[in-house]
Amino acid sequence: MKIYRVGGSVRDQLLGLAVADHDYVVVGATPEALMDKGFRPVGRDFPVFLHPQTHEEYALARTERKTAPGYAGFQFHAAPDVTLEQDLARRDFTINAMAVPLDQPGALIDPFHGAADLQAGVLRHVSPAFAEDPVRILRCARFAARFGFSIAPETMALMRTMSANGEVDALVPERVWQELARGLMEDAPGKMFEVLDACGALGKSLPELAPYRIGNGNFVALEKTAQLKLLLPARFAALAGRLDETQLAALVTRARVPNDCRDLAQLYVRHGATLADAARLDAAGLADLIQSTDGLRQETRFLSLIAVAHAYAPDDATSKLVARRLNVAQGAARAVDAGAIAKQQSNAPAIAAAVKLARI
Repeated sequence: MKIYRVGGSVRDQLLGLAVADHDYVVVGATPEALMDKGFRPVGRDFPVFLHPQTHEEYALARTERKTAPGYAGFQFHAAPDVTLEQDLARRDFTINAMAVPLDQPGALIDPFHGAADLQAGVLRHVSPAFAEDPVRILRCARFAARFGFSIAPETMALMRTMSANGEVDALVPERVWQELARGLMEDAPGKMFEVLDACGALGKSLPELAPYRIGNGNFVALEKTAQLKLLLPARFAALAGRLDETQLAALVTRARVPNDCRDLAQLYVRHGATLADAARLDAAGLADLIQSTDGLRQETRFLSLIAVAHAYAPDDATSKLVARRLNVAQGAARAVDAGAIAKQQSNAPAIAAAVKLARI
């Protein structure tokens, strides 16, 4: 039995990045041998075990064979005779197909020249088996956004073929959102959509967002939300901010977008024009905007809405003015004591009118 650290932790260590998670491959072992050492089995589709002390994942070396369309259509084979190189060969990119022996932490096993590609800043697929899993197109685009790497010509050609032959059509909403959400949180999220569009996958997997153009308002705003280090709902709202409500509903369904991201995007789509004009709104207009976006009960969400409007503003001076006016207006409206006003009125319509007037 021999254990290797593999994948992203090796890649990130070579890049000098912080390593959060470790993945391990065990060669020359059986499930019984690992369980005898106290490892606990957790894998449903292939043998994965949790270390008895660290609870990190250890997987038996395995090969895989395509049996059906889509990312789930694989049959795995794990046995003591499966070699490390065979296990690494099934991985997506050369930069993720490197290993370090646990008992030789200074050694690097790199059968597919991932270190050279890492140094050159290139994403290159390991083998033609890359084409069997459409999720790898999304991962390629996400890694491009994360690292700023270019795509090897042969890998781009393969992804274009995958898009053209319908393999992308097998993507399921959960996996689309998983990769999309990760890509949106990178420092250069627009790169993800640039790559997806270049290989023909954007129009098939996320057609509401196609085509990608560098100067498009939503992609410019998305990059600003990344510069501002905003949270995921604000980034998604910026990405979807130029859609109409029908298009947004289709995108939300297609990618199984979670409620917090959906709700903020809906608010921006409905009120984006008014938010953009906040610098010129009078007090009544600002009060109406806060009321229609539920900006007092959903205070944090309204602040996120302000941040998206800030990202969409055409210049820095306007963005600061819009954000300042909206923040001041929200604070002024929040300072009104609606309960005290209600005690002075005789019915609900009178209360609503008096509160609104006080906020104005």
